[in-house]
Amino acid sequence: MSTPPPTSRRARAALAVTALLAGTALTALPAGTASAADGDLAVQYRTSATGAVADQSEPWLKVRNTGSTTVPLSQVRIRYYFTADAPDAAHRFACSWAVRGCSAVTGTFGTPAHPTATADRYLEIGFTAAAGSLAPGADTGDMQLRFHRSTWQPLRQSDDHSFSGDRTAYADWDRVTAHLGGETVWGAAPGGEEPTDPTDPTDPTDPGGGRTLFDDFDYASHTDPDLSAHGWRVRSGSGGPGVPGATWDPSRVTFASSGGQSVMNLRSSSAGTAASTVHTEVLTRDMKFKNGTYAARVRFSDTPVHGPDGDRVVQTFFTINDLTAPMADDYAEYDFEYLPNGGWGEPANILYTTSWETYHPDPWQAVNQHSESRRSFAGWHDLVVTIDDRAITYYVDGRLFGTHDAAYLPERPMSINFNQWLIDLEGQTSTTPRAYDQQVDYVLHVKDRVLTPAQVSARVDALRSAGTSFVDEVPAP
Repeated sequence: MSTPPPTSRRARAALAVTALLAGTALTALPAGTASAADGDLAVQYRTSATGAVADQSEPWLKVRNTGSTTVPLSQVRIRYYFTADAPDAAHRFACSWAVRGCSAVTGTFGTPAHPTATADRYLEIGFTAAAGSLAPGADTGDMQLRFHRSTWQPLRQSDDHSFSGDRTAYADWDRVTAHLGGETVWGAAPGGEEPTDPTDPTDPTDPGGGRTLFDDFDYASHTDPDLSAHGWRVRSGSGGPGVPGATWDPSRVTFASSGGQSVMNLRSSSAGTAASTVHTEVLTRDMKFKNGTYAARVRFSDTPVHGPDGDRVVQTFFTINDLTAPMADDYAEYDFEYLPNGGWGEPANILYTTSWETYHPDPWQAVNQHSESRRSFAGWHDLVVTIDDRAITYYVDGRLFGTHDAAYLPERPMSINFNQWLIDLEGQTSTTPRAYDQQVDYVLHVKDRVLTPAQVSARVDALRSAGTSFVDEVPAP
């Protein structure tokens, strides 16, 4: 992404503290990039510990990109399945050597949701951003990995699902699974378990371990007492981000029916001057949301509902907390931001997802990671972001959009926000009035549960089928 000119950066920095205190997305240009990716992978396996019983297991692996798009390795997880030999056995992972560097390879142990006689544990191999990406046709090179029991008691490998003592040279091996952004793209897990099964719900209506916020936005107006009673605030007054001197007008937040569902409409407008520019925002009053799944169905617009086009509009769904001090490491923000007419150096429509660690308002300094896609996203889209103790993962319409590193995980709870605003008045200088609409069908948060996009859809369908238009089980901070 292009860096904004210094004057734009200073102007944004001057508004940063005001914007955050108001619960508004800070949308300076991201500093790090994790490109949206999809594709196919294959895993090759060999072992140098071939015995049925050994002091340590040595799964040596290569990951190969068999697709047509470049894949960031930070989005990849590999699972090797084995039996623990004893219910309370603890294990230790080590990397002896790797072409991409052992420091870029991670190893953690887990328990499948559906253990079998040959797989009641797994070793999950991941990669840091330092591992880089895999171009189509490329592989990781040799990864000489090993693990052992913490007591160094012998391991019985002969009953391990992923082990084969005959594999002394690299070859494709589908008893090891590969997962790209939470989707299984290689191999078959024993027992049919999915990569997020330890936390996945088996019943989309089961609230256990996953307290839910759901709102269908079925309200009469922005003054409907239920809107406030349900924890929402409609922003008013002035302040950043966006055009200095613009106002935030609650009356421009309205509710209607679309496709048989109630929807919230945010209308922002301008006639080419700061005084005529109106922004809109709706946000939760409480900052009580942290790990788990966030989802919303949002309609982005490429063109105004009336008047000339060209304004540098930002249409959003995001979570955020306040910056307590410049470069404070407990700041957090996770954004979907659509720019239908470009901005920040981009000439045309672009969708960003950005994960923030912290920033310094003046002089401007940002610590974040982002993914992007330069095309039109006009129309309805299902937006999902999941946060666990390993990564932040973004999906658009059920497809992986980007995975961001653990360095950007939240330390404190956040609010949930929607807003629409103009970056500046340089994209369209006409004084003819124009207005842009952004619509929201629903919002869902499931606390401490990582749901796939399909499970999000099932959860929303189940709530609507039960006649539930609003529920909030998430405890106050």
